[in-house]
Amino acid sequence: MNDTSSRETKTTATSVTSSTTTKRKIPPMCQHQTPCPSADSADRESARLVAHHPEQGWSLLCNGVVLFEDTGELLPDGRIIAPHRPLAGSQVMTAA
Repeated sequence: MNDTSSRETKTTATSVTSSTTTKRKIPPMCQHQTPCPSADSADRESARLVAHHPEQGWSLLCNGVVLFEDTGELLPDGRIIAPHRPLAGSQVMTAA
């Protein structure tokens, strides 16, 4: 493969072409009042459920976070949050 692109744009001095690209604004997923915490905030897991698929082990929150059954998370920008379950059964507290 050579270094030139197959999508070269050629212009001449006699013609000028202008194009306007209109980008569609994508509305935020969270459209209810008292908006959910953003995907960047520490309490992002408290956002409302948009889709819940327990048979597949994941849920989509209204802030765009995919929450997995093992407590791992996939943020809308592609970052991964590792699972953060309790390390040992002895650390789990039960109600009296």
